Amino acid sequence: MTGRWGGELARLDLRQPDQRSCGAAVLVLAEALGNERYARRLVAGGRPRFTAEVLAMHRRVTSAVDVAGRPQLPWWRAVGTPPWAVARQLSGRTGVPHVVRALWPRRRSRLLAAVRAAVLAGHPVPLYVGTARLPRHVLLVTGAGPQPGDPLSVYDPALGRTRRLRAQELVTGSLSQGWAVPWFVVLPARLSPAGRRTRA
Repeated sequence: MTGRWGGELARLDLRQPDQRSCGAAVLVLAEALGNERYARRLVAGGRPRFTAEVLAMHRRVTSAVDVAGRPQLPWWRAVGTPPWAVARQLSGRTGVPHVVRALWPRRRSRLLAAVRAAVLAGHPVPLYVGTARLPRHVLLVTGAGPQPGDPLSVYDPALGRTRRLRAQELVTGSLSQGWAVPWFVVLPARLSPAGRRTRA
């Protein structure tokens, strides 16, 4: 996390409050990184404020109405946050349309370039990871080095902190920490490479 408020936020306990709120925690941090006023409130409120915001976000993005007041498909909170709900929340809060892209093996290099471009342009990127069968966890890519092979900075809500993810791990689909298989990224549409769109 970069910038003054990124540093302040990094000092908080940013662990997800329960087993199913990783996607909501990612959305709260993404909002804070792009909204100084919101970040100040989180920092001032500490862990209790972060927990309350995450639980409220989880209720909001799985309800029958999205952030813009439009109907959306409600979702079972017990199974987490679907990627299309994350895309709708980010689109509504940033004013930049976001899309869900599947990380199929042949597309990973191209999508990694789009992730880097998005992050360098100031757009944190949610990344769904899991087993070979199912996505199980959501991370947030918050930073990238200047060179294509440089590691990515990734917020992991299970740990409550940022860690490094080697670019090659994403391309090969074998992450060395936590869940091993990358499934989806949620990208700004204008920075996303052309290709088939998943639900968003």
